[in-house]
Amino acid sequence: MREDKRSAFLRGMKDGLPIGLGYLAVAFALGITAKSAGMTAFQGFLMSALGVASAGEYAAITVIGAAASYWEMAAVTLVANARYLLMSFALSQRLSPDTTLPQRLLIGYAVTDELFGIAVHQPKPLDPMYSYGSYLAAVPLWALGTALGVIAGNILPLRVVSALSVALFGMFIAVIVPPSRENRIVLVFVLLSFAASFAASRLPWISGVSSGTRVIVLTVLLAALAAALFPVKEEEEAAVDAA
Repeated sequence: MREDKRSAFLRGMKDGLPIGLGYLAVAFALGITAKSAGMTAFQGFLMSALGVASAGEYAAITVIGAAASYWEMAAVTLVANARYLLMSFALSQRLSPDTTLPQRLLIGYAVTDELFGIAVHQPKPLDPMYSYGSYLAAVPLWALGTALGVIAGNILPLRVVSALSVALFGMFIAVIVPPSRENRIVLVFVLLSFAASFAASRLPWISGVSSGTRVIVLTVLLAALAAALFPVKEEEEAAVDAA
């Protein structure tokens, strides 16, 4: 028997709260970086409340700090967040056919890695209220953490701010190390991306291109190369869907 909407919403909040507490700490480091790029606490809060994407926001902050153009900011954010399109497609398959378009769009608002992870493991059909509850518990803490990081960046000494800015790199290391250990192909392309990025910053006629454009081009090229050389087999896709 399907649970009622209120129970699904409360269960989503319960599952989303621990994620939100983790977001609070990570977003604090993001806020430190946002402050270094010249953003205010309100701007940081609004960015995180609307964007809800650590990698995408960090990419946007990077190009903001580099005084890049709007199109570069939009493009690099789109590339950094492209995986959420695939997650949304997968999540849509778990919804009831009578789920309305506004409900689907609202679910797509915050399909982060963690919130997608708890939603995709719910029994079919997924009740949209579950996702709304998890979003309400996690997203405000993500936005609040970013604002607090900016405020702390305005108060703390410059040396401390610089030290805390490194914390965000630790988050990205934590993201890439586990899959690199499990899959040698991922490891090779992670190392290849490091080498390609370093080479692009040193080559005379490429280093003059803005860092945002280099990131966009390298990401698309390396992702396309990996997809062409090592496509995911249908059996593996079926196994992922079954999980």
